[in-house]
Amino acid sequence: MKAIVLTCDRYRAVTEHMILQYEKLWPDHPFVFRVPYQKLHGAPGNRAEYVQTPAEIRATVLQILAHLDDEEWIYWCPDDKYPIELVVDKIVDLVSDIVRSADMSGLLFCRCKALLRRPGATLHPQPKINSFGDVYLERKGWHQIWIHQFLRVKVLRFLFSQMPERIASAKLMDTLKDQVPKLPEHRLFVTRENFAVFGESTHKGTINRNCYESIKRTKIELPKWFRKPNDKYVTLGKLEGQSITTQSR
Repeated sequence: MKAIVLTCDRYRAVTEHMILQYEKLWPDHPFVFRVPYQKLHGAPGNRAEYVQTPAEIRATVLQILAHLDDEEWIYWCPDDKYPIELVVDKIVDLVSDIVRSADMSGLLFCRCKALLRRPGATLHPQPKINSFGDVYLERKGWHQIWIHQFLRVKVLRFLFSQMPERIASAKLMDTLKDQVPKLPEHRLFVTRENFAVFGESTHKGTINRNCYESIKRTKIELPKWFRKPNDKYVTLGKLEGQSITTQSR
């Protein structure tokens, strides 16, 4: 399965860390990460391929999706997030289920923020039970579209085709996405239970302390602009009473 990364050359260390976390937590994951670059080509391997793209965010995503079929399932993984804990066996079940579900266009397995705090405003009330007995809840809009999740290509292609050609800051995408009506046939779901915990990598161009500390435990070299972390420690999602795969702390 192609894993679509949103990044740029300046954030290569963060990208490498995100990919490394998947290798640590899910050694036999099915992903081939498609990493966009402008000038800084990476070393291709069995699990990563590098696609030269323009610098603009919209053009980057549309270029990396070029030639992919609208109905193909991909894994959407902006490098501003990285996995900390994964319930791997359950996520494997979810992959098996969605590829057989013609009525689904997306599945998120980290329920947090508004999807957890304001279900009445963000979720449809009627649950969907999958083939393994897990409960899916349908999302009303684009809530938590920046967290790693499974999507059909058409969803991501539509969202970014409606974005401005030039986006001054990635942070603006939070506001811009809400100006794009989600098509009713693009049915996006979230699991009722949480099966992952993610960390946020950066904030306004600075590296969050949680990501900095995680990278320092690896052999990844941080560029000078990421050698002084901010004081933020940001995680998304919580697991309770579950068998998990986790990074050492």
